[in-house]
Amino acid sequence: MAGIYIHIPFCLTRCTYCDFYMGTNESHMETFVDALCGEAKRRKDETGEPVQTLYFGGGTPSRLHRAHFDRIFETLFTHYSFEPDAEITLEVNPDDLSGDYVRMLSELPFNRISIGIQSFNDDELRFLSRRHTGEEAMDAVKRCQQEGFHNISIDLMYGLPGQTKAIWQENLEKAIGLHIQHISSYHLIYEEKTRMFRLLKAGKIKPVQEETSTEMFALLIDTLTSHGFIHYEISAFGQPGYFSRHNCFYWKNEKYLGLGPAAHSYDGSNRSWNVASITRYNQSIGSGLVERETEQLSLHEKYNEFILTGLRTMWGVDLQELKIRFGERFHDFCLENAQRYIDQKLLKTEEGQLKLTREGIFISDGIMSDLMWV
Repeated sequence: MAGIYIHIPFCLTRCTYCDFYMGTNESHMETFVDALCGEAKRRKDETGEPVQTLYFGGGTPSRLHRAHFDRIFETLFTHYSFEPDAEITLEVNPDDLSGDYVRMLSELPFNRISIGIQSFNDDELRFLSRRHTGEEAMDAVKRCQQEGFHNISIDLMYGLPGQTKAIWQENLEKAIGLHIQHISSYHLIYEEKTRMFRLLKAGKIKPVQEETSTEMFALLIDTLTSHGFIHYEISAFGQPGYFSRHNCFYWKNEKYLGLGPAAHSYDGSNRSWNVASITRYNQSIGSGLVERETEQLSLHEKYNEFILTGLRTMWGVDLQELKIRFGERFHDFCLENAQRYIDQKLLKTEEGQLKLTREGIFISDGIMSDLMWV
């Protein structure tokens, strides 16, 4: 089992762009932790080898208290075997990272912190309904460093309404000045169930122009790579030795176990997901069940995921592995559809790997779509 993902479905407030499953009623937290530990115990036999990564995501996992973490870790370490160097990540919000809270985290098994900063610009943070300021975000990172965390990732967003290249450049410079090890950066997506989407449809905001988005992406790549970051996945940049091991397992189609409401799991053949309801999740675990749905992936669906996840990374798609796993038919289909992009220098083959070129990264969605089996 490559990794375990734990979904903590609580936030103090919902951000304008967020469509992840979460709730703001923290009165369910104790019952939830009971249920989470119950699910972990019931599903312990789904892992056949030591766990290499553990990732607390959300939601806002930093809404949990010391007693919650202690119970969760006790359950996991009792019922699962972990590699000695397992990567254990906690997603946090800057406004939760008081000195006492960070000190408490340093006493727990966490060895990687992922901080949802999104922007250092206070106007952008207010627009996104974030609860911290740019200065508070920087202070939170420094507190983590002072307490001994030296594997820190932050999230940044670009392509926000009204965002200029100058603002984006300043965000990047402030991030670099923090001497962190990893940056995940995402273009704003207008998800249908979000307040941001409603503002867009009402004409109250306008998306940035496509040309500006492309220039911001180029600025992101050039700025970070010139400061030692490796662009190892379309949205991820890490210093050498500091890639997200957990996310790499996703991109390499490794097995993982998802615990908590709305959490997804993958066993190599089937994908499953827990019910997206805190109440129903708590009730189902309390009654001795795990309410979830399962989907068995067809061969062509596995091929599509293999292409999608592989091309997102700097390692690309291993053509020999593609042939072994899916046969000559899929192998030839892939190369036939890739050839025009190879001729246009948007794709390349190196040592048996099919990869996006720098130019290809900017139109990666279209390229990957054309390589899909439909």
